[in-house]
Amino acid sequence: MKILHLDKNHPLIIEQLTAAGFVNEENYTASKEEIENIISAYDGIVIRSRFDIDRQFIDKAVNLKFIARVGAGLESIDTDYAQQKNITLISSPEGNRNAVAEHALGMLLSLMNHLNRADREVRQGLWNRESNRGVELDGKTVGIIGYGNMGKAFAKKLRGFEVEVLCYDILPQVADAYARQVSLEEIQVQADVLSLHVPLAPLTDKMVNATLIYSFKKRFYLINTARGRVVVNKDLVEGLQSGKVLGAGWDALEFEKYSYERLYTPQQLEQL
Repeated sequence: MKILHLDKNHPLIIEQLTAAGFVNEENYTASKEEIENIISAYDGIVIRSRFDIDRQFIDKAVNLKFIARVGAGLESIDTDYAQQKNITLISSPEGNRNAVAEHALGMLLSLMNHLNRADREVRQGLWNRESNRGVELDGKTVGIIGYGNMGKAFAKKLRGFEVEVLCYDILPQVADAYARQVSLEEIQVQADVLSLHVPLAPLTDKMVNATLIYSFKKRFYLINTARGRVVVNKDLVEGLQSGKVLGAGWDALEFEKYSYERLYTPQQLEQL
C-alpha cells in the first residue's frame, strides 16, 4: 500500500509505517489541485490541516482506503461522503490530551496571576504590585464543556487544587472521579472558570457568543483549547471590555492560519 503524507509530522510515523511494509511518499508543497491529479495512485493519506478533504478530492481518490488525520478533530474532512466511499477515517483524539491539559492549566494560572502583564511591566521598569496581585484558584468552581479525552485530562490536572469541577456534555454518564456532570444551566450559575474541550460541529460553532457569556451569573475566566470558531471573537472582546470575562486564554482563534491563507495573498499576509 502506498501512503501519501501531506503534512510534516513526527518522523516516527513514517519510520513505523515503513517497518510495517507500507510505501511512504511525502508531498508538503503541492496545491490541493495538484494533489488531486495524483491521488488516485495512493491507498492512504496522512494529513493535519493543510486543506479540506471534500467531495471533489474524494472523487479523485478512487483507490483511497483510509484518511489519517494527526489531530483530534475530523471537521476538515467530509466524513459522511468518505464513509459512503468505504474510506476508513482515523484520528488521534487521545494523542495530545496531556499536553493540552497542562497547557490549559498553565494559561489559567497565568491569567489569574497576571503573569504576562506583570512580565511586560517589569521589563519596562514598572513595579505595579497591587494591580497585578493574583487570584487563587483554590475555592473556585471550574466548568468544563466537552468531557471527552481533553476535558477529562484537564479535570485530572485540577485534582491537586481545592476546586469543584463540573462538566457538561451532550453524552450522558461521562462523569468520573474528577468531575461531576451537570446541566449547562448549572455551569452558568456556578462557574468561576469556563474551559472548552469540544469538537467543531454545528452544535458548537459560535457556541460562546454574547448570549452565553452574559448568561453566566458570575464574572469568569475563559479557556479555549478546542476550536477557534467555537467562540465569537467579537463577543468575547466585548465581554472582556465589560468585565464580564475576567480573562481569556486562547489556544485557537476564530480565523486560524489556514483560514487566513485562504483569504489573503502571501503579500497581504506579511502585512497582517
